[in-house]
Amino acid sequence: MTLALILTTISPEVGGVLVRGEKGTAKSTTVRALASVLPPIEVVAGDRFSSAPGDTSPDGTWPLDAETETRPVRLVELPVGATEDRVLGSLHLSKVLADGVAEYEPGLLARAHRGILYVDEVNLLHDHLVDLLLDAAAMGRSTVERDGVSVAHAARFVLVGTMNPEEGELRPQLLDRFGLTVEIAAPRDPRLRAEVVRRRLAFDADPHTFVQSYADAERALTDRIAAARKLLPEVELTDAVLTKVAEVCAAFEVDGMRADIVTTRTAIAHAAWHGRTSVTRADIRQAALLALPHRRRRNPFDAPGLDEELLDQVLGDGEPEPEPPGGGPNNQDDPGFETGPGGPPQPTDHSDGRETDRSPEQPDRNTSDGPAAEDPGFETGPGGPPQPTDQAMVATPADPYRVKRFEVTGTGAGESGKRSRALTSNGRRAGVDPTGSGGLHLVETIRAAAPHQRARGRSTGRIRFEDTDLRTARREGREANLVLFCVDASGSMAARKRMAQVKTAILSLLLDAYQRRDKVGLVTFRADGAEVALPPTHSVDIAAKRLADLPAGGRTPLAEGLLQAAEVLRVEKVRDSGRRPLLIVITDGRATHGADAVRRSRQAAHWIAEQQTTAIVVDCEQGPMRMGLAGQLAVAMQATHLPLSEVSAQVLTNVARVA
Repeated sequence: MTLALILTTISPEVGGVLVRGEKGTAKSTTVRALASVLPPIEVVAGDRFSSAPGDTSPDGTWPLDAETETRPVRLVELPVGATEDRVLGSLHLSKVLADGVAEYEPGLLARAHRGILYVDEVNLLHDHLVDLLLDAAAMGRSTVERDGVSVAHAARFVLVGTMNPEEGELRPQLLDRFGLTVEIAAPRDPRLRAEVVRRRLAFDADPHTFVQSYADAERALTDRIAAARKLLPEVELTDAVLTKVAEVCAAFEVDGMRADIVTTRTAIAHAAWHGRTSVTRADIRQAALLALPHRRRRNPFDAPGLDEELLDQVLGDGEPEPEPPGGGPNNQDDPGFETGPGGPPQPTDHSDGRETDRSPEQPDRNTSDGPAAEDPGFETGPGGPPQPTDQAMVATPADPYRVKRFEVTGTGAGESGKRSRALTSNGRRAGVDPTGSGGLHLVETIRAAAPHQRARGRSTGRIRFEDTDLRTARREGREANLVLFCVDASGSMAARKRMAQVKTAILSLLLDAYQRRDKVGLVTFRADGAEVALPPTHSVDIAAKRLADLPAGGRTPLAEGLLQAAEVLRVEKVRDSGRRPLLIVITDGRATHGADAVRRSRQAAHWIAEQQTTAIVVDCEQGPMRMGLAGQLAVAMQATHLPLSEVSAQVLTNVARVA
């Protein structure tokens, strides 16, 4: 992580850093500490946006001979709840309404010029805002065309985002826009963990003394970064290096050309960091480890990481490049870095995107659809039909496919997303709301005040407004929902390859939920009860992992499954009242556990219907002889009945709207 941050500050054209890691691993602490070790910058004296001579800022273009002063690098933090006008800037409303002057009020991008723009929990930021940040970081300029204002200004900054994958993933298209990505985790060595606690306690006891004890190391680190920046233009880039970078990127089948460009820039920065004027194989290797892993992910279920054996094969088997004195930023001899007792662990990831820990699917030994004695999860008693047992099997899903779009009925007002119709803050303008809380509708506000100007004593000068004149824009777009899967994992679902088909369908629906920015949850029922396999979360990749390990077998406690799903929805409504739920029950409709299993299942279905929960029953029953129990369950739940074979979208325009 420290190496990636340093390289992108040496060469901001690398494109920033995305830090992925579990909670409590000092992601934010490290980023906030970065600004204090960077060399100070020369800025135009008195400029509020850290402009260099010749830059175009919101205050105008500065001459090349403008007076300058030294200023520390600025760290600007972007909160998750920031709006587009706060990021880009917008019309200065107080001056418009008070003086009738259209003046631009700069946003956070202007403040971050020549500094660091830090976004904590970047995966929770709206996608369109992430796009804006990445566009500005790539172009070095911010252009605003809104509210009658047309402004362009310099916005060169180092973009750093941190995220916890458990709270949801970034889309692969956005991942690709980050130059470098690193995965971090807390150390498992007890000595290192103790050293972390020891230093934290020492800082809390006497912050000044603690900081002073590292002052010399930080100054040495600052000097080394400044020297690397100065050396950067002198690093020679040969055709052989460019060819080798292209070979590496082609070997890992990354999409587009951004990977080649970023890897090359990172290798040059790495050479400058080590005091070299030529790029070596070691520089290319380190650059590939930082720039390529996240670009290999085609969807959220692909495992991150890079096959280092393949990387070494592509780079060649020649003699290793000699390391310069000091080694790297994690070496004890390097300025600014110190290793705890025992040395820091060096994590490696040999993942190549393939899963190897799933259980093989049981062979299909039946020719009929119904359960037989040879099926996992069933046994045959003397002279009787096959009976479900608690024996479980684990089926492996196939590749996901495109599914139909399912929506929650009505119009919501939840978090912006891509599923159901809703009133949002960033959709299309659909009208005017006199009492709403949306953005100001300036034209309608002026129109409401205009007829009352004479009565308010105005003959000339500025317009006179009152509270009753305020009008806000009502915008209509799409919201994200909670998609809760209630999955039948009983023995009847284990017959033939039905469970593999069910898992494939759920995996496809999970991918759809990921693309639409939904929350997902998973309830399963089998044997004698139901359980919450995954509480509602934004992380669909965790849901996919839980699904892959889901066993099937035993009787069917349908009532318990429905009641458990209803309880999850009740609790989630209290926690996140603005997010409307979509319940997807995946079953063949059989209820075989306990006394009065069918009656209790119908009661649970009627109770869900009374809560007016939008629901879909995916019917997994197959074969020519069907009982139609899932259809009856859908009627009792007032839900949409959908055969498993119809979950897939036959054409891109085939949209299934829940009625």
